[in-house]
Amino acid sequence: MTRAWILPMSLALCGAAVATGLALKGDPGAAAALLLVFALLAGVNSPLVFPRSISAPEARRRSAIDGRPVVFWRPGCTYCLRLRVRLGRSARRLHWVDIWRDPAGAEAVRAANDGAETVPTVLVAGRPHVNPDPAWVRAQLPPST
Repeated sequence: MTRAWILPMSLALCGAAVATGLALKGDPGAAAALLLVFALLAGVNSPLVFPRSISAPEARRRSAIDGRPVVFWRPGCTYCLRLRVRLGRSARRLHWVDIWRDPAGAEAVRAANDGAETVPTVLVAGRPHVNPDPAWVRAQLPPST
């Protein structure tokens, strides 16, 4: 769990250090702006922007019932973030598995990618798709009821 927070916390701490230096040099406006930029970067790279992750077996079970795709992702992945942002509100309708938290999810990704942990890997009807177009993923969602 802590591995997912290394990048966001590093960004926040670096931003705070640089902003403190700017503030001490007498430039509080630039310090505040820089701190805001680093805080936004930390937030975007944190697990908080993704829907709640579940385990790979649970995601597969739910997918078999409701037909929704399973997305294997990890924090700090720009391609995962791109998929999440471009899916918008539709992202909440997918089953998300954080491979850094779930060893079974990491194993499923490695099995689909010749041993590599390439994410996002989207499982649709049992078939893995590596870094698919977000519009295509959205089209794979069953109609909402």
